Amino acid sequence: KGADICLLSVTGTGSSILSALQDLFSVTWLNRSKVEKQLQVISVLQWVLSFLVLGVACSVILMYTFCTDCWLIAVLYFTWLVFDWNTPKKGGRRSQWVRNWAVWRYFRDYFPIQLVKTHNLLTSRNYIFGYHPHGIMGLGAFCNFSTEATEVSKKFPGIRPYLATLAGNFRMPVLREYLMSGGICPVNRDTIDYLLSKNGSGNAIIIVVGGAAESLSSMPGKNAVTLRNRKGFVKLALRHGADLVPTYSFGENEVYKQVIFEEGSWGRWVQKKFQKYIGFAPCIFHGRGLFSSDTWGLVPYSKPITTVVGEPITIPRLERPTQQDIDLYHAMYVQALVKLFDQHKTKFGLPETEVLEVN
Repeated sequence: KGADICLLSVTGTGSSILSALQDLFSVTWLNRSKVEKQLQVISVLQWVLSFLVLGVACSVILMYTFCTDCWLIAVLYFTWLVFDWNTPKKGGRRSQWVRNWAVWRYFRDYFPIQLVKTHNLLTSRNYIFGYHPHGIMGLGAFCNFSTEATEVSKKFPGIRPYLATLAGNFRMPVLREYLMSGGICPVNRDTIDYLLSKNGSGNAIIIVVGGAAESLSSMPGKNAVTLRNRKGFVKLALRHGADLVPTYSFGENEVYKQVIFEEGSWGRWVQKKFQKYIGFAPCIFHGRGLFSSDTWGLVPYSKPITTVVGEPITIPRLERPTQQDIDLYHAMYVQALVKLFDQHKTKFGLPETEVLEVN
């Protein structure tokens, strides 16, 4: 009987230990899950803050440094800036190390973001990707084409993606280095001409065609693109014989909410003036807070973003394309984009009746 009591005691103790271990592992896993989520939030926030304030902050710090005992550092950087001024126009200085940072994988998993390939791209050709829609910050474009988080280089082997953005960003100290390290370049004619004519083949320039005008109408639940009168990218493609690739990012408009000013209002007037003279349009937008999704902040909402790269449209090389040529291939591009949207919309949560609005 004593042996039976002892056995029961040992069995009970073993069960208690096993139960305690199970509780410990469940708590550890729970904490790990929370840590992963916070790392994702922080990784997204660092990019948002870099995009919004890094350039201005570094400019102020550089000017202040001129007035301190560390003025030599500012002089050396400024000298470097003068000699390196035209590097962004030649495709920049991409770093595979930066593109493969672990922070970008946390960035990807926060939403999550994925890249869908529908056709192969030939390394013997150059390409212009039209990216739609702009959203508030083009987060899908950045993650998919300026980092290796979604394995763009493996999905399109031999293709070098260059995400084109406002040239003014490359006048900002430190920010310009950060952008170039990811393969981001200025969206101007000089840069695009260089990449498509003097940088060999296998180049893919990603242009967010709708630009600032499209960002002003970005809102959850809306699938609209500013494209009807945007034909400059088609002209560039014709001049260089670069194939056009329609690209649509489902969910890009879902990650931020913004105040939409009606046409004719003072708010829209201010936005258009900024757009005309500075190149960007200030938006009043918000996402979630850093520690809670129930508060407002700069962290985007964690909504899935799926970027679908469509079938390339073969473009002939015409040194002096006529307006008729431009209109023809622009119409082909619009048709291909609408077709791409219709083919994939139901796969990513949109109803069959959803129509892509082309403005």
